[in-house]
Amino acid sequence: MSKTIYFIVPYPYQEAPSQRFRFEQYFHYLKSEGFEIEIHSFLDQKTWKQLYGEGNTAGKIKGILKSFVRRFRLLFSLKKADYIFIHREASHLGPPVFEWIISRVLRRKYIYDFDDAIWLPNYSEANAKFHRLKAYWKVRYCMKWAHQITAGNNYLAAYARQFNSNVTVIPTTIDTVNHHNLTTDYEAEKITIGWTGTHTTMHYLDDLIPVLKELELEYTFDFVVISNQKPDYDLKSLLFVPWNKETEIQDLARLNIGVMPLKQDIWSEGKCGFKGLQYMSLGIPTLMSPVGVNTEIVENGINGFLVQTPAEWKSALELLLQNAQLRREIGKAGKEKTEKVYSVNSNKLKYKALFQ
Repeated sequence: MSKTIYFIVPYPYQEAPSQRFRFEQYFHYLKSEGFEIEIHSFLDQKTWKQLYGEGNTAGKIKGILKSFVRRFRLLFSLKKADYIFIHREASHLGPPVFEWIISRVLRRKYIYDFDDAIWLPNYSEANAKFHRLKAYWKVRYCMKWAHQITAGNNYLAAYARQFNSNVTVIPTTIDTVNHHNLTTDYEAEKITIGWTGTHTTMHYLDDLIPVLKELELEYTFDFVVISNQKPDYDLKSLLFVPWNKETEIQDLARLNIGVMPLKQDIWSEGKCGFKGLQYMSLGIPTLMSPVGVNTEIVENGINGFLVQTPAEWKSALELLLQNAQLRREIGKAGKEKTEKVYSVNSNKLKYKALFQ
């Protein structure tokens, strides 16, 4: 007899990277193992699009109120679920009311999953007025009441273990068979350096721009930014590619060198290195800041480069711009590491074990 898993999540299905690459890409495997999947998002499609846009405060409030009504209705159907999996939070705003009801009133066990330092305030300017309602403090209670916790890296797991001893590390992973299954061109005549991410993380590129301007004086290359918003950088090499879910892999595979700069701060410590893993899965030689899990993913000079200062960024980029064989060796080693440690295939049994 099949078992039913309720995935209680913040965002609509297939819309948010944190959901797509944390667990949604395991749905096919779980179904093949006899599980039935139901996904219950807090935000519907319309509210999701409104919430991350400018203005329309009335529309956002109306959408959020409808979301709370939908959540309360869900409580009455939880008896149908054999397993309950909560990603980040059951409700986008406010205290952990639903988690408390599920665990303390309904006496149901739940698995709690998170992939960022979400106990720290972090919000976009478009929604600054709503951030006081986020109740970042609730994360510790969501963890305390959980039956089991899955964390995206060891740093996050260490935080979770302050409140719950039953913690498993499952990295944010790449589907190297059905999704990230192309390989970059190591013999390209004109090299493309690239970065992918949303406009909210584009500020991490600011310290890299002067390095790229220096390199423009000596080398011919393109610098591609794949994002949901066009960047405003004074670079003659700059090319903007609008992010598109349908062409995401093909666009990434155009890159010959991938960059993932980060700040040395607590928020970056909690990140799961996903941009770098995307590049590496496609055989793209990757440069990352030595922050958090990046130092576990990359073995410096073997399957990528860990670079911090402007001089280190310039030196590593020059090496790769000049040497096609090095790009090939680093890229292939990165691809092998991703497939062995950070792929869906290498982690699917961990997911299945959660529901035993």
